[in-house]
Amino acid sequence: MKTEKSIIMKIKSLTTHLYATGLILLLVSCEEITTDLSHLNENPDAVEELNPSYMFTFSQLGLHGNFQSYVWTASQAMQHFSTQHEVPAPGDKYFSETGARAMWQWYTGGTSAQTGVSTAGLRNIQRVIREVEGSPEDVNKLSAARIIKVYIFHIMTDIHGDIPYSEALRADEGILQPKYDTQEEIYIDMLNELDEAASAFTAGQPTFGGADLFYNGDVVQWQQFAYSLMLRLAMRLTEVREDLAEEYVRKAIEGGVITEDADIAKIDYSGSGTEAERSPKAEHLLLVDFYNPQANRENRHGGKYSATFIDQLKETDDPRLEAISVVWRPSNQPDRLVDMYTDPEMQEGLESGVHFNTPANYSDLSEPHPNTVLNHDSPMLVMTNAETYLLLAEASLRGWYSGSEEEAYNEAVRAGMRQWALFGSDGIISADRIETYLEDNPYPASGTFEERLDRISTEKWTSLFLDYYEVWANWRRTGYPELTPANYPGNITGGTIPRRLIIPDSELNDNEENFLDALERQGVGNDYTSTVWWDPMHPQQQLN
Repeated sequence: MKTEKSIIMKIKSLTTHLYATGLILLLVSCEEITTDLSHLNENPDAVEELNPSYMFTFSQLGLHGNFQSYVWTASQAMQHFSTQHEVPAPGDKYFSETGARAMWQWYTGGTSAQTGVSTAGLRNIQRVIREVEGSPEDVNKLSAARIIKVYIFHIMTDIHGDIPYSEALRADEGILQPKYDTQEEIYIDMLNELDEAASAFTAGQPTFGGADLFYNGDVVQWQQFAYSLMLRLAMRLTEVREDLAEEYVRKAIEGGVITEDADIAKIDYSGSGTEAERSPKAEHLLLVDFYNPQANRENRHGGKYSATFIDQLKETDDPRLEAISVVWRPSNQPDRLVDMYTDPEMQEGLESGVHFNTPANYSDLSEPHPNTVLNHDSPMLVMTNAETYLLLAEASLRGWYSGSEEEAYNEAVRAGMRQWALFGSDGIISADRIETYLEDNPYPASGTFEERLDRISTEKWTSLFLDYYEVWANWRRTGYPELTPANYPGNITGGTIPRRLIIPDSELNDNEENFLDALERQGVGNDYTSTVWWDPMHPQQQLN
């Protein structure tokens, strides 16, 4: 809005002009002057009315673009990627907290350096909710917005633990220093939100339609997404609230989760035009750690795949290796510097936490496939049937689902391999190769509980590659797959894999009392080695 001073100056200027022409008393009355000047209170550069559909699209686009510059903490900690350098190695060498606070931008806002999309996801989706919640016919729009809000908040709390929740996003009500809710309270409310939102969808009522990047407004698919997210959240509580976990696992399964490829929650990108039209994960990998091999084959300033990841895929003869990984070799052709190879036997990863000296064969180590993982028009997979089938397999293992544990696992593997076709033709894996893999790596149906949980979780580590934070969350909960920590000289975790990200120091200035109360209540510090409530390593769980 214009300042009072600027408005007065405009009024003076206009009045002087009218006096000069001698028309002010002849043409208008005082009442008409007041009416004519009302437009001076309008900001010509601002949108006076919110478009909920536009803001909803914006919120979906910002779901993952917000933390692309900081994905290394999770992807390296889970030993999907490694690097020889210290600066881009918060998860590989546990060396620096830089960037770990960026998730807080979902509250405060900003602009993604990779996509140009607003990072204020929570603020954006809250504006959508307030715009549509008073209209009964907008029940489907409200439900979809509530689900997106839960999706963002569940990542926030899984990373930080206790956070502002019930009083967050209420600055317009005068709440500038929101309290920190306990993670248990947050989880209970998120599960309830998903339950209410899924139940409220009504066929025939308006939706966001084409503004909905997931499902084009299909309410049945939105219900499946809500129940799938409920299944994920419920399973997170197995070590701390088994009663609540079982209740909502059963409710999610009864409601109906994503099982078909066509129902995957994803965002498709054109790969051309502005950065916002390109896959943010591919864009990030290309800009930050993987360069054009024609210009820099050695990639000595970037990273490689982790040896842990590549070795697992090679040992099990996993066909996904050829879909996601390449090595570069000098070319004999005059029109290019290098040639690309996907031969599994040639693939080799970089040891996690490598010290100082660059391996002699560094230039020959495995990197992401340019036509799938680094493909600009590859999709953003938000929730897949590969994950839901693995969650169903674990639910069966725990006695909470009557379906076949082994068949759910096998369907997860099939779905996890089929999904790479979405990333480009080089990602297509034939049905015969998938079935051969399952025959060579059968599910240990007669194994112990821990052996079966290990297999389910290791497959999740593989199938959810690129969904870094979900892989990290599941590892913290289950401890699988078993990963050997790096112990780089001068690391800040004592040689242990990070289990939590830092809440920004700005909270000491903006919300000090509530921030410190939350830390004291949780009994943890504000560092990489502290834990969230549902983590079995949390001090409270260790006492139980």
